[in-house]
Amino acid sequence: MPTKIRLSRHGKTHRAFYHIVVADGRAPRDGRFIEKIGTYNPISNPAEIELNFDKALDWVMKGAQPTDTARAILSHKGVMHKSHLLKGVLKGALTEVEAEAKFQKWLEEKEAKIAASRSGIDEKIRAEKKALLDAEIKVNEDRAAEIAKVKAAKIDAQVKAAQEAAAEKAAKEAAENPVAEEEVVETPAEEVEAPKEETKAPEAKVETPKVEAEAPKEEEKTKE
Repeated sequence: MPTKIRLSRHGKTHRAFYHIVVADGRAPRDGRFIEKIGTYNPISNPAEIELNFDKALDWVMKGAQPTDTARAILSHKGVMHKSHLLKGVLKGALTEVEAEAKFQKWLEEKEAKIAASRSGIDEKIRAEKKALLDAEIKVNEDRAAEIAKVKAAKIDAQVKAAQEAAAEKAAKEAAENPVAEEEVVETPAEEVEAPKEETKAPEAKVETPKVEAEAPKEEEKTKE
């Protein structure tokens, strides 16, 4: 049987990791191999491929037959396209310079597509992260609103209970201590006495005794 280029499975359950190997077609899938030419990790996004381009091209030119998955990997890395161009050179359809120029052009276009694909993947990842963040923010806001609503309802219930307790207490006290209705007695309005003017007592005239005038000095002379 011809030599094959295939994948040899490694890694853990649900986390497969593959080696790209060249093996005898009669060997079991994960058995002995002739040479390891690369690795393939499908878990990462995008998938990671490490390939020894020259060795892979050499084995393809020698007639090694890749499996379907291995062929897809080799085509993605340009091995199959380069082998096609080299076969054209061997047939004389084009020169090595022309083949190399065509391959470089193909490689540039491929790299541009890969860059655009990675950019799209990065943008998608950013959009998914933003959507998750927005959803988380909305959940937190809804949760906060629900908590505030529950607290408000609890406060309203406490206020209502306090009001009912106060009303019940007031009714109980009114029932235990009834107050007799007081008779309303109309009392005649008291006449308001006009303020009495203070009467001033008449001032008593004080008569001062008149002092008798001294006798004329002539009498004193006669007495002498």
